[in-house]
Amino acid sequence: MPSRCFPGTRCRIRLTWALVNMLDRGRGDGSRVEFVSVERLPSVIYEVFALGLEKTLLLNPAAIYANNEISLRDVEVYGFDYDYTLAQYADALHPEIFSAARDILVEHYKYPEGIRKYDYNPSFAIRGLHYDIQKSLLMKIDAFHYVQLGTAYRGLQPVPDEEVIELYGGTQHIPLYQMSGFYGKGPSIKQFMDIFSLPEMALLSCVVDYFLGHSLEFDQAHLYKDVTDAIRDVHVKGLMYQWIEQDMEKYILRGDETFAVLSRLVAHGKQLFLITNSPFSFVDKGMRHMVGPDWRQLFDVVIVQADKPSFFTDRRKKLDEKGSLQWDRITRLEKGKIYRQGNLFDFLRLTEWRGPRVLYFGDHLYSDLADLMLRHGWRTGAIIPELEREIRIINTEQYMHSLTWQQALTGLLERMQAYQDAESRQVLAARMCMHPMHTLCPQTYQDAESRQVLAAWMKERQELRCITKALFNAQFGSIFRTFHNPTYFLRCLVHFSDLYMASLSCLLNYRVDFTFYPRRTPLQHEAPLWMDQLCTGCMKTPFLGDMAHIR
Repeated sequence: MPSRCFPGTRCRIRLTWALVNMLDRGRGDGSRVEFVSVERLPSVIYEVFALGLEKTLLLNPAAIYANNEISLRDVEVYGFDYDYTLAQYADALHPEIFSAARDILVEHYKYPEGIRKYDYNPSFAIRGLHYDIQKSLLMKIDAFHYVQLGTAYRGLQPVPDEEVIELYGGTQHIPLYQMSGFYGKGPSIKQFMDIFSLPEMALLSCVVDYFLGHSLEFDQAHLYKDVTDAIRDVHVKGLMYQWIEQDMEKYILRGDETFAVLSRLVAHGKQLFLITNSPFSFVDKGMRHMVGPDWRQLFDVVIVQADKPSFFTDRRKKLDEKGSLQWDRITRLEKGKIYRQGNLFDFLRLTEWRGPRVLYFGDHLYSDLADLMLRHGWRTGAIIPELEREIRIINTEQYMHSLTWQQALTGLLERMQAYQDAESRQVLAARMCMHPMHTLCPQTYQDAESRQVLAAWMKERQELRCITKALFNAQFGSIFRTFHNPTYFLRCLVHFSDLYMASLSCLLNYRVDFTFYPRRTPLQHEAPLWMDQLCTGCMKTPFLGDMAHIR
């Protein structure tokens, strides 16, 4: 159970009419509730709201979640990115990238030898964070451009809330012109959107931590550029490709499931294509490992080294089919051939694959999905590997208990603040005359003991928010929420994807003509009728018990 609210007090509080109504609705028998002790309130709330959270109501981490209604019956063409879409990589790859880039900083960029003492910490950062280059701040920002206090770090140390507010002119708000452009890169603030950025954020924080810890002056913009270039060198020099090619069993996950997805789609008459930034030799070895030597026969078009997102916007780059740029016009794309670079406009002209009949999957919301959805009308699916772990946390008893009590506290505090002044107390008294079950004393919330209880509730609510946040990540919390608000990452996810899932293999759990419906969640001004929807079987959440066929 959640911690008791305000231990030690023996006072008894008459519940507000709002809580009475909530309890009556929860019990369903219309019984009257007059008094609940502060000590027992968490238990009462949990009994009313949480006892129905049985295992049959656990969310399924292998489900597909819809932001927009989409019927697979209408999809004729499936497109894929390669890295973290067709090929899922083990977390063991991240410390290799971190260590190699760290050594490049020391050996080629002449950074202090002491930086080598830092090792990769897989639990430090999460995807979707923003980095203020001029302030050396790594932070989490919500969908409304506000920094989540308690999640701003300089180096490896948290920055006090007061300092964060002072740094941004007395506010937590980051103006749009500073924050990001269309692809998440503003003049001074960058958003880390792909999974490969996890070791980059870790290295950036470690290097800043070293300089600050040794009182060394440094140019913040140059340090950021050097770390970014070192991470880039790991990719450009082919180091990451070498590690994966040398031990595919270690680094590539779910290869058999990728093969099953592709084979199933082809068997149902779907056309497939691959557009990736990776080089052909690397993709070829990985696909041979996952699918077999004849993998190219599954795809109608394969384009490598595409240079996304420029591929989707640049009309000038020509397709190359022989290893060197071909300036002659290509009149058709042939199955089994490999093409390099090019641009989407020529691709559309040659294939005539347009609009909602195309569904493209990728892991990078900006580079893979944004242009396709907003400029070209393709349907898009986001691969979010972190989703599986986050759902498993959401399914834990600790999370459900904490969130239930946190939401109950929020509702109580919101209702009670309406009755702090004399005029509103008169309104409440009139309501009590009309409705005998409203047994709240008009002076209840004006005495010292009650004010003390309210203060304790506010404190405990904040503590619960921090506890819930730490269940996902001690420093930054969930990639999807900043306490109650959605994160900026989730805002992009909703904006740029029709579907999202933990891995491509989730497609195996649905028919190829399945229609995905987004659940209707009430807007702030709408009545919360979602429980009625569950009871009637409409717009159902993909609960574990209802989807037993999904692993």
